[in-house]
Amino acid sequence: MLNQQQYIKETLYALCKAYVVQRIETAQQAMDAAQEAANSESKSSAGDKYETGRAMAQLERDRNAQLLAEALKVERDLKQIQIDKNYEAAQPGSVVVTNRGAFFISIGAGKLSLNGKEYFAVSPASPISTALAGRKAGESITFNKLPYQILEVY
Repeated sequence: MLNQQQYIKETLYALCKAYVVQRIETAQQAMDAAQEAANSESKSSAGDKYETGRAMAQLERDRNAQLLAEALKVERDLKQIQIDKNYEAAQPGSVVVTNRGAFFISIGAGKLSLNGKEYFAVSPASPISTALAGRKAGESITFNKLPYQILEVY
């Protein structure tokens, strides 16, 4: 049977994965819809209107393609996270419990709820992760002029 800490990490990882999958699907659907709009734009007697409509649809498709590329990069970043070991110091793959909240250092997925408790999935490059990096239980940091006491790292 999984211990509680491993269960928490695996569940948070699964929630992050679901977040990424949703982002990828949403971007793909929006990109497809924009492409469909560009393809279905019919020639009208006002040629400029037709060209403008196609150009706008192409811009929307390109914007959604960029969102898709970003979501795929986040997916790759998530796959690099190792959750199968316990960490003594804050680093990617660890959960850091402080007096001001719990952080899963993984990807920037925001607030995640698990068994009535809130965790914040944060990117290793985020300011809070940078402040926590390498810190161990019992240590403190100051972030945004607020003191954080590190209670647990796993």
